[in-house]
Amino acid sequence: MRPFSRYLSLLLAPALLLAAGCGSGLVNANSSNSAFSVAPGASVIDTNCTGCNAINTSGALVQQFSAKLPNGSPAEVIWSVQGGDATSGPGSINASGQYTPPSFLTGDRGEVVVTATLAANTSQRASTLLTVTPGFLQPLTPENVALGANGSVNFTGVLAEAGGSAAINFELGAGSTGSLGPVTCQRDNKAFTSCAVTYTAPSSVLATGTTTVLATVAGPAFGAGSKVSAVVLVNNAGVTSNPAAHQGLMPATIALGTSGGNNTDYDTRGSQIVDCCSGTLGALVEDANKRKYLLSNNHVLAKSDHASVGDTIVQPGLIDNNCSPMGDGGGLQPVAQLTGWLPLSAKRTNADAALALISSRSMDLSGGILELGGRQADGTLAAAPPGISSTGGKGEAATLDLKVAKSGRTTGLTCGGVSTVDLDVKVDYYQDCAETRPYLTKTFTHQLGLSGNQFSDAGDSGALVVDAANAEPVGLYFAGGTDIAGVSQGVANPATDVLNELDGQLGGSYTFIGTTDHAVSCLSYGDSTISSAQGRSLSDVETARAQQALTQARMLVNSGTGILGIATGKSIDRPSEAAVVLYTDESRTVSVPATVDGVRTIAIPTTAHAVIYGSAPQTPFESGLPVLPSAVLARAETIKDQAAAELMRQNPSFFGVGVGQSLDNPREAALMIYVDRNRLPAQMPPAVDGLRTRYIVMERLHVTRSYASYVPQRLHCAPKAASTPGGFDLFKTLQPR
Repeated sequence: MRPFSRYLSLLLAPALLLAAGCGSGLVNANSSNSAFSVAPGASVIDTNCTGCNAINTSGALVQQFSAKLPNGSPAEVIWSVQGGDATSGPGSINASGQYTPPSFLTGDRGEVVVTATLAANTSQRASTLLTVTPGFLQPLTPENVALGANGSVNFTGVLAEAGGSAAINFELGAGSTGSLGPVTCQRDNKAFTSCAVTYTAPSSVLATGTTTVLATVAGPAFGAGSKVSAVVLVNNAGVTSNPAAHQGLMPATIALGTSGGNNTDYDTRGSQIVDCCSGTLGALVEDANKRKYLLSNNHVLAKSDHASVGDTIVQPGLIDNNCSPMGDGGGLQPVAQLTGWLPLSAKRTNADAALALISSRSMDLSGGILELGGRQADGTLAAAPPGISSTGGKGEAATLDLKVAKSGRTTGLTCGGVSTVDLDVKVDYYQDCAETRPYLTKTFTHQLGLSGNQFSDAGDSGALVVDAANAEPVGLYFAGGTDIAGVSQGVANPATDVLNELDGQLGGSYTFIGTTDHAVSCLSYGDSTISSAQGRSLSDVETARAQQALTQARMLVNSGTGILGIATGKSIDRPSEAAVVLYTDESRTVSVPATVDGVRTIAIPTTAHAVIYGSAPQTPFESGLPVLPSAVLARAETIKDQAAAELMRQNPSFFGVGVGQSLDNPREAALMIYVDRNRLPAQMPPAVDGLRTRYIVMERLHVTRSYASYVPQRLHCAPKAASTPGGFDLFKTLQPR
């Protein structure tokens, strides 16, 4: 899985116009000689290689080349690459042997020779042949959609190939319903190849479920092939929800939950714009004088502290206008002017937020957010303001396991849950969309962790997160990613904290603009956390650990203490680890140790009869997750507050620590620890100060880079001055940085 940014970036590729001159002079590859050898041997990867220069879930380096002496010890070598594509070149390799492919190809494949030269004797060389093929540049568009019976949608995939003859193969995943039409592809020497297919839902839908559309680039020239997928929520409520409605120019009244951003949010090379960024226009707030402001993230509206007061905020964002700002053609409309932001560089700031004073008469001043309302006659969801009647527009405090919804630029309207509270998390910021100039790494405290399949993706930054039961604001989405189970993991600033900080740092006594509380008609794509953990195979070492722990576990079986039996199983709090299952008396509150002989435990409430006859439940939550008592959560938060900073200091691979619910024993809280999948530590303790630990393994959080990348038909020149509406008066409310 690639990381995704909350702040969508579009990367242009003028390199197509410049020949790299690296496509000739290939030599035969010989991976060994009398002095040393290189590995791996001949291999195939794609231009958008998933996991390149990273560590996979097993802890092994991916696309890592190595050199060894005959005795097996590492050889000190100098790495180099040659060959590759005639235009984009061979890619690059660093001093440690980690290879990065070129960003695109102009043919169906490129042959790259990776050479190692012995540092002690430069006449000794060994090489290996690497075949690079086109890879997907982004998820399918759309990457998620909801359809009722007979509904249809077009899916499009884009390959990093200009010219060539590669095509995309589309198919339905196992257990899917509906049908796919014929595939059509568009190819051009100056634009990347795109292929599209139409999916049609079945004529009748008895129960809501998900269908997966798989896209692959496969065949003899492509090895295993690059793969991406999209999910269709086929629902019996007849709801149609397509994120595409959030991404274009709004034709009439401008609602929130749409694409937008700063008109100057682009990078330049010389006088040319080479990439750009965008996010989501989240919500409307007003101050004590009833002036109305657009609310979104600092990194969406204020370019991570690098904007200027008065900058024009546009709809849609530059990402959805081919990186063309106002002043370089049409396609955009000004909606607000940047007023102020909470500076990320300030230690006192604990939210990623910015305000822009409304300047467009076409803005929905009632605060309507796309798809936040009820189902309409055509199956689509109406726009509606958030609910404010319960809190007077000040926002609602979220609780663990609360069902929430958000309406964002990339994934549209989706539902998920609050999986973590009191989260301390580190987030990386950059000065540019391409993430070549780091700005700072900021630690936010007491944040909300959100999770759910397809809940969020790049470009959803700035979206308002609401309680699905009443549409009351609970958070401002600003960062996230996808974990190893394929579940979206997001982070939001608590809504009340955002308003309080805006009040304290910018002044104004802000409240959300909205309406009477109302339910949100969203549909959930589910959560594959549990099924993914149970589907992972255990290593022989883990299986042996569990078997060994059974000896000590047998000593715990005692009807008097409520432990009725034991077995071996798989941990959900730490996927890929074995566990000892303890069957407990469901009529009692049973004390269960977090570990037995160093092995995690799973507590499954049941009856003695079920244990004897082998009919006990397979998981602890077949009857649903229980609500944790406030005292249990309070104890966990105390431990977290004492341990979080030290855990992240001692182990840099831990970038977030909060409080959640154990899935191995749902009657207990857990310390939620977010782990960098590229730097998996050797030790991941099963408990901290007696509190169970639950690990979320994913890419580190950062907010300015995405994987949308195109070869433009033409390059854009940066305008000499930002375009702003004439005569606009800021009422002298502009705040300094």
